[in-house]
Amino acid sequence: MNDVMTFLGAHWLDILSTTIGLIYIALEYRASIALWFVAIVMPAIDIYLYWSVGLYADFGMAIYYTLAAVYGYASWKFGGRKDGNAAVELPITHMRKSHILPSVLAFIAAWAAIYWILVSFTNSDVPVTDSFINALSFVALWALARKYVEQWLIWIVIDVISCFLYAYKGIPFKGALYGLYVVIAIMGYRKWRRMMEQSPS
Repeated sequence: MNDVMTFLGAHWLDILSTTIGLIYIALEYRASIALWFVAIVMPAIDIYLYWSVGLYADFGMAIYYTLAAVYGYASWKFGGRKDGNAAVELPITHMRKSHILPSVLAFIAAWAAIYWILVSFTNSDVPVTDSFINALSFVALWALARKYVEQWLIWIVIDVISCFLYAYKGIPFKGALYGLYVVIAIMGYRKWRRMMEQSPS
C-alpha cells in the first residue's frame, strides 16, 4: 500500500494532467468549442510537468498551446460565414490543397529550429523526437483551429510517437493518455467526416 501511495505521490501531476487531457480529447471528439477553455488550463500544468522531466520543446509548446487556444476559440466562434449581422460558428471542412505545401514547409522549418535550440541550449537527450512532435503540433493546432478534418490524421502521428516518448521519459500516465489519443483520433476522424457530410453547409 505504501508503495502505491509513494508511486501516486510521485506522479500526481502526471495523473492530473492526464485527467484533464481526457476531458480535452472528449470535447475535441464532439467538436465542442468548450475544448478551447480546457486547452488553456491543461498547458498551465504541462509547463511544469514537461520542464521537470527535461522535455524542453514540449515545455515551450505548452506555452504556445495557451496562446493557440485563444486563437482557436475565436476562430471557431467567429470564423464562419456571416448570417445577417451574426457570426456563425466555423464549419468542419477539408484542408485546402493550397495549404498542404506551406504546411509541410512550416513543419520542416519549425523542426529544424526547435532541434537547433534543444541541441544548442538544453541538455535534452531526445532532441530529434521532441522537436519533431512539437514542430508537427504547430501544424496540427493550426489545422484544428481552422476545423479541418485532416487535423486528426496529423494528431495520430504525433500521438503514436508521444506515447512512446513519454513512457521513456518516466511520465507513464501521460504516455498511456497519448496511446488512448491514438484510438480516439481514429474515431474522431471518422466522426468529423460524418459531421461534415451531414452539415447543411
